[in-house]
Amino acid sequence: MFKLDRKSLASISLIAAVSIGLTACFGEAAPSSNTAANASVSHVYANGKAVIDGGVTYPVVNGETSVYRVNTDTLKGGYTYGRKPTKNELDAWATSVTPFAPPPEGSGSVSDGSDLYDAKCVMCHGDFGSGGGGYPALAKGNAYKGQKTLKNQRTEPGMEGPQRVFGTYWPQASTLWWYIKEGMPHPAPKSLTDDEVYALVAYILNINEMKIDGKPVDDDYVLDREKFMKIVMPNQDGFVPKIDGPHGTDNARAFFNDPKNIGAQTVANRCMKDCIKGDNKVTHIKIETKDFLPPMSVARDLPAQESKGDANAAAKKAYEESCKMCHGADGMGAPVFGNKKEWAPFLVKGIKEVYKNGINGINGMPPKGGTSLSDKEFEAVVDYMVNASK
Repeated sequence: MFKLDRKSLASISLIAAVSIGLTACFGEAAPSSNTAANASVSHVYANGKAVIDGGVTYPVVNGETSVYRVNTDTLKGGYTYGRKPTKNELDAWATSVTPFAPPPEGSGSVSDGSDLYDAKCVMCHGDFGSGGGGYPALAKGNAYKGQKTLKNQRTEPGMEGPQRVFGTYWPQASTLWWYIKEGMPHPAPKSLTDDEVYALVAYILNINEMKIDGKPVDDDYVLDREKFMKIVMPNQDGFVPKIDGPHGTDNARAFFNDPKNIGAQTVANRCMKDCIKGDNKVTHIKIETKDFLPPMSVARDLPAQESKGDANAAAKKAYEESCKMCHGADGMGAPVFGNKKEWAPFLVKGIKEVYKNGINGINGMPPKGGTSLSDKEFEAVVDYMVNASK
């Protein structure tokens, strides 16, 4: 969580309490009597350390944890099936890139990264990482200036909020390298070479106007492993508590157990039900619609219906902006726009099934292709693509 953000502190506190409480179910909790109807809980792990911020842990007792059954054989060890993986098998899976596990050798230039971005990324993340189509922005100008906006609070209408993008918010660049390598581009993850990943990372550093070891990542910059290890993100020290290293869990526990750190106060008895005594006080919002920039619309009339020609034009535009990347000439595993043979298997069960699969997402395609289109607008785009393939 970022320093000085009280609301974030409280939210993360709750998340941490739940996650650590669930983790304890399978390892640290001390046993006690437990039934599905009256589950035993504990505020302390078996090692004597408190669960963060009043959270609870559910011990495994009589084959149950809370109201859930547990296969207790998995807790005993001594498995009969399986074998120890070989080194090559472990190496094939051990692909994580972290601040303590650097990326493999390789290199890539900002120039090559720009070309790759235009070919594989721009349709989702927008020109120069501006975002769009339901996908996040990757840059908002100079990262060092943007990082200072993280302390902004929207206390008045028209005030600028925090800029939370890669360059301004992320504490480590290793997350970017690993995420691109393992999950991008969305329709074809793990298809990029290590050099291509370096090139894309270099380009993203460039559009965030960042420096490495004091040198700007300009248009001619070539990023390699040695330079990558020298990246210092603007917000590297912007989060509390410090969770890296062997004492990360204890740091989090100590931080959240101090009420002052989360804007809370110590009470003798915590109230979880019927906490408000007497009449509730109602506070009315004093900001009116005219105070917003631009002013909030108060119109209640329905939008004019588009003609068929306008609908087709809108569908074509939506296809060009959000669908062409995957359904274009190379297809990238998706049925190609205008190719009757490739669309035929998808139409066997009828167009309504195609609508359903597209709206809900299927085979790596996100719901509605990651767009913000309504169901009807999305169906119009599908009709446009299918009719062009007949």
